[in-house]
Amino acid sequence: MASKKKRIFLVLFALLVIGGVLFWVLHRPKAATNVVTIYGNIDIRQVQAAFHDDGRVQALLVQEGDRVHKGQLLAELDPVRFQDAVARDKALVAAQEQILARLLAGSRPEEIAEARAQVAAAQASLANAEITYKRQESLAAEQYVPKQNVDNAAASLKTARANLEHSQQALTLAIKGPRKEDIAAARAQLAADRAALALAERQLQDTKLYAPENGVVQDRIVEPGDMVSPSTPIFTLALDNPVWARAYLPEKALGKVRPGMRAEISSDSFPGKRFKGWIGFISPTAEFTPKSVETTELRTELMYRVRVYACNPQHELRLGMPVTVRIDLQHNTPQNLPQHPCAASDGEQ
Repeated sequence: MASKKKRIFLVLFALLVIGGVLFWVLHRPKAATNVVTIYGNIDIRQVQAAFHDDGRVQALLVQEGDRVHKGQLLAELDPVRFQDAVARDKALVAAQEQILARLLAGSRPEEIAEARAQVAAAQASLANAEITYKRQESLAAEQYVPKQNVDNAAASLKTARANLEHSQQALTLAIKGPRKEDIAAARAQLAADRAALALAERQLQDTKLYAPENGVVQDRIVEPGDMVSPSTPIFTLALDNPVWARAYLPEKALGKVRPGMRAEISSDSFPGKRFKGWIGFISPTAEFTPKSVETTELRTELMYRVRVYACNPQHELRLGMPVTVRIDLQHNTPQNLPQHPCAASDGEQ
């Protein structure tokens, strides 16, 4: 009987110990982790390259899959119409320059001399008209000539005086030269013609399409001979350096991760290799919301979209590739990165 009670006691004691151990394991404080691990896929930027003006495509110089660098010539429009416009505007500028130069130079000495000669001729005509009028008036008083002759002589005298006044004004204008308002108008017209020429030259340059950034030709949309407009894309370029991982951060880690913190990206395609990255964007709104009103437990299930950038000089990270992102929380102060941090570093290890 004593032995049976002892066995029961031992069994109860063992159950009590096991229960205590399980309770401690399940309710012990969890150690704070220093690394946040999230998962996502690689995404890239795209550029729709197009011409600035309407025209017919003359040449396409790259194919789908070609890697291009910033400033590389990609395509050309037929330039004939634009070349003609440049030639026309150059001629207009040259003509207006001559007009302005003529106004600035003023009257030539020969023109002033001619005006003086006309004044002298008008003075001689006036003197002769005065003599004729006096003679006709005397003869009419003696009734040797009809009254009509006197009237004709008087009209000729008035005409001679008017011609002299006209010649004197013409001489004054020749000496003073062009009006300042005419010179200002000529300058303004020349400026307008030069602006039109600059626009025509810019449009001629825009018949060549250059790559805006380094990237890969993803789509070739048109063919030589097609008519295109500024709204017609010619190529789709994939800008794959840097790339970013589109991942989701749980609400529990939201207060630990901030833009500018360093991160590492790894992929199953490159076992053991990690690409250096940085947190570029954290969405201000939750992506996954189970209900409109969350309990304390459901609030911890909210997810926030994160964009983790990574340099990709060898173009190993490709669109859609699944990746793992590790964010070390120790000694990871957010930094202000330059606009193109991959330009000065290879970005991987």
